Amino acid sequence: MSLEENKRTVQRFIEAYNMRNLDLFDDLVAPGYMDHTHRQQGLDTFKELFSLAFKAFPDWHEQIEDMIAEGDMVWVRVRATGTHTGDWNLSGIPIPPTGRKVSMRMVFLWRIADGRLAEGWEVDEDLDLLRQIGVVEYTDIGKKVFPENVR
Repeated sequence: MSLEENKRTVQRFIEAYNMRNLDLFDDLVAPGYMDHTHRQQGLDTFKELFSLAFKAFPDWHEQIEDMIAEGDMVWVRVRATGTHTGDWNLSGIPIPPTGRKVSMRMVFLWRIADGRLAEGWEVDEDLDLLRQIGVVEYTDIGKKVFPENVR
């Protein structure tokens, strides 16, 4: 696959995700997909992770900001937004809906094999997301250091 074809695979995956079309994952993700961030393997497990996210953040949307391809790897930086209107289970702890809107940047690294996502890694602002939905709060010192992040 060419670098442009690999980038197009990632773009199609994010479009399918934004449209909530998990059926397209069958064409875009390898059956043995390895999610290194969430320590999960398999297409069905990967789909379930997204289904749970859709329930917690039904309007979640990812906008591609940058994409780089090298060999069989594609890096993509996105701006993600959504509203926490459904239950979200975080490490076995249920977090009830807060109705809060969130925004975060995420970076994904995917290895492409035979035109499909085969492995993936994610870097994101988990702590900031938790702060935005009210699970984590800054200390008094943190509020002084990061005044632009205090709601």
